[in-house]
Amino acid sequence: MTSSETSRYVRLRVDLVLEVTERDELTDAALRRIGDDEYMPDEERAHAGTAVREDEAEALAYLVEPFQLVGEVPGVELVQASWSSEQTAYDPDVDAFLVDDEDFDFDDDVDGDGDGDADQGGPGEGRGDGRIVDGRRG
Repeated sequence: MTSSETSRYVRLRVDLVLEVTERDELTDAALRRIGDDEYMPDEERAHAGTAVREDEAEALAYLVEPFQLVGEVPGVELVQASWSSEQTAYDPDVDAFLVDDEDFDFDDDVDGDGDGDADQGGPGEGRGDGRIVDGRRG
């Protein structure tokens, strides 16, 4: 791929920390989404239902749709997206969670592990993820 071909593609990274304030509402919404997914096989639907009942991160992963973030942005087309959701420790007084224009630099290796980001996971991490291609969960 030439540099002019690669310059057409942009990786957008978004890192959010959400507080689950109503677990039952989150779980119910995820179960509705799973139930309404006409492309999901029954076996996968059963597994997904169990997962979202046990883990808020899994429930959130079924409700987040990256296509909705950029679907209305003029001049761009979503080519591929992936996302994950995990339990995390959170302390608003820790500098790693403070974000402002000056601190938001992806070139800094905040945690010193060489990957250019800050790893913020905590004990007992759960994991949920989804992939979307051409506007559909894959």
